[in-house]
Amino acid sequence: MALAFLISLATLHLHAQLHAQSRPEATPGTMGGTTPKATPAPSPAADGFVGSERCAACHTKEHAAWRGTQHAHALQPATEATVLGDFKDATFDKDGTRARFFRRDGRYLVETAGPDGKPGTFEIKYTLGVAPLQQYLIALPDGRLQAFGIAWDTRPASAGGQRWFDLYPGQKLAPGDPLHWTGIQQTANFMCVDCHVTDLRKGYDAAANTYHSTWSEPGVGCEACHGPGAAHAADPKVKLPAQFPARARNLWGTDPAKRPVVPAEGRTAEVETCARCHARRTQLTDAIHAGQPFGDGFRLSLLDRGLYHVDGQMQDEVFNHGSFLQSRMFSKGVSCSDCHDPHTQKLRADGNAVCEQCHEAKKYATREHHFHDPASKAGQCATCHMPTVTYMIVDPRHDHSIRVPRPDLARTLGVPDVCATCHADKPAGWTAQQLEQRLGHPPSGFQTFGPAFFAADQGAPGASDRLAKIANDPAQPAIVRASAIERLGGLDPALTGVDPGRALGDPDPLVRAAAAEALSSADTAPWVAQLVPLLRDPIRAVRIAAARALAGPAERQLPEADRAAFKQALDDYIAVQRYNADRGESHMNLALLELRRGNSLLADDHLLRAIAVDPTFVPAYIQLADLYRRRREESRAEAILRQALARNPNSGPAHFELGLSLVRQRQMPAALEELRQASTLEPDSARYGYVYAVALQQSGRGAEAERLLDGVLARHPYDIDALSAAAIWAIQRGDTRTALNHLMTLRALRPDDRTIAQEIERLRRLPPR
Repeated sequence: MALAFLISLATLHLHAQLHAQSRPEATPGTMGGTTPKATPAPSPAADGFVGSERCAACHTKEHAAWRGTQHAHALQPATEATVLGDFKDATFDKDGTRARFFRRDGRYLVETAGPDGKPGTFEIKYTLGVAPLQQYLIALPDGRLQAFGIAWDTRPASAGGQRWFDLYPGQKLAPGDPLHWTGIQQTANFMCVDCHVTDLRKGYDAAANTYHSTWSEPGVGCEACHGPGAAHAADPKVKLPAQFPARARNLWGTDPAKRPVVPAEGRTAEVETCARCHARRTQLTDAIHAGQPFGDGFRLSLLDRGLYHVDGQMQDEVFNHGSFLQSRMFSKGVSCSDCHDPHTQKLRADGNAVCEQCHEAKKYATREHHFHDPASKAGQCATCHMPTVTYMIVDPRHDHSIRVPRPDLARTLGVPDVCATCHADKPAGWTAQQLEQRLGHPPSGFQTFGPAFFAADQGAPGASDRLAKIANDPAQPAIVRASAIERLGGLDPALTGVDPGRALGDPDPLVRAAAAEALSSADTAPWVAQLVPLLRDPIRAVRIAAARALAGPAERQLPEADRAAFKQALDDYIAVQRYNADRGESHMNLALLELRRGNSLLADDHLLRAIAVDPTFVPAYIQLADLYRRRREESRAEAILRQALARNPNSGPAHFELGLSLVRQRQMPAALEELRQASTLEPDSARYGYVYAVALQQSGRGAEAERLLDGVLARHPYDIDALSAAAIWAIQRGDTRTALNHLMTLRALRPDDRTIAQEIERLRRLPPR
């Protein structure tokens, strides 16, 4: 491998996507002082919001059912009636720092290290949540509401509760760390409050880097789900913005002949209303209320790696909506309120009875169905079909994809095996063997996409074809088809095997947006005619995805009649980034937009702002360094990467890019050290391991390079670059058998590459050695 190849690797093109409630590397901007001087306050009734007490005058029964729920108490001012934690001079120690919780003059206070690392006393202004834990919000002078990282376990003492506990055990967090209570990942104005109050207006001032957040009512009130009620309160004949037509109980029933053929009226509005908070999503604006389409205010996170396991089981904190959209229940028209009472938040019935509204007990609540004692925990439907994952240390949550247990996939895909939850003492494969033996056939379920997603993540031969098949299958849930398109776009931006026109015209906005976003990484010129209609799509998330895809060279092909629509959609995209200007990702997106449009110097400004807002947002440093490289300003590229590492010393990407910069400057010993650190910090990165191996080989350390490359291929057997290097090195040392093995794998990955086929034939003609 030539040294020039290493140099070419520095041409990374990054696209940052903002995911609300996600965990990108980032830290807060400048904060002043340690004693709050100002507190965000609820706004007076505005935008037509009148408050839940006004609703109670007529809707007495619903209000009484709601008032004692977690919705009602999702966020409250800190008072004796709302604070559940021990503030009687209690202490909690973590990593040499003590937090002391106490009261003074009726206020709730915590004494601990502040933004500058020095001890300070901070007032608890709001409670966040009720059960099984309660967090506390501290108001800083710049309007930031910061969630304290020591929470109160509200469970009974007999269940391990009634104690202070650390939400990040094992992680040493200091000021400047994004997860420290003063860090950007704890800024509740962005991360939390929207789903704990009614009608949040974030009020971020980008110029001052301050917040003035307001809301119409603390807690999730009536209007959070029904929309602003002023017009309805003035005239009951005026309908509320969000309509949920009454749905008779037993709508579904156990008699298939009596079940509805189509989903009940109002299902989409109901599910999308719940999704506003019960989903992993990016918020696009706060100028939206219940009753408006979900996609006008949010971009749903798809079944992305790191968020979900490859079979769709929840992995990171994704809440319920993305899981539920995968389920057979959703595909058949079941909605949230079929199982949950929206006012009391309780299930419609206890235990299995909620499932038995549709599923006959005599068929399913039997040992013949689940192979366990019906009276045991294993006899509960949710135990096997809705397993839990515990988040925030004490909060178990059910997976709402409501799937058939598949221990066979646990073996082949490495996904969780619900059966092993109880049978952890059994050897690997036992649960799969037992289930197949008892069923008399291999298990099957509604979610069938896992093997294809796994193959794609591995880069296996035929992965693109398998993704395309899923993307083209109308029987697959929309979130699965959209996720297949997203993954396919990462392998093949042209979406070979998928008709982009058909995907761009899909009935579901998730698919339309995913197709537009995937095409934005390719040459969109061939798809201008298909993308243009999306500029007028009824859903904001789709319009802005189309605008970004068309931005750049393709926009010059736009017919005159469509230019105004393009400008409006692009302005909407820019407005979304400005709304989220408190995050480095948005400034990064604006920089990439300017690069698409040929405005390199404007991109610099956005990247510098991203770094100022989020000093630990490494992608901004890397993209800026790449711009300097393109301008042949290598010393500036090196300097900005060293700045990144000064703030983020454990960033594998920053070490990697610095290593490439040093290669370009022919400083090989220093470059090797940076590449070594990158490979060590990111052992699962095939790219980092491969490049470091090549650098070692070029530096005369061939044996070490080969051992490293063998390790890369053990973890990533289909990585084309690693396979190519391994094949070349095997040929060079005369190991024909090994070279042929690697080349055969390469041929499976690239069947149309004649060079690979010719090299295989050449090696086969060689006499045995």
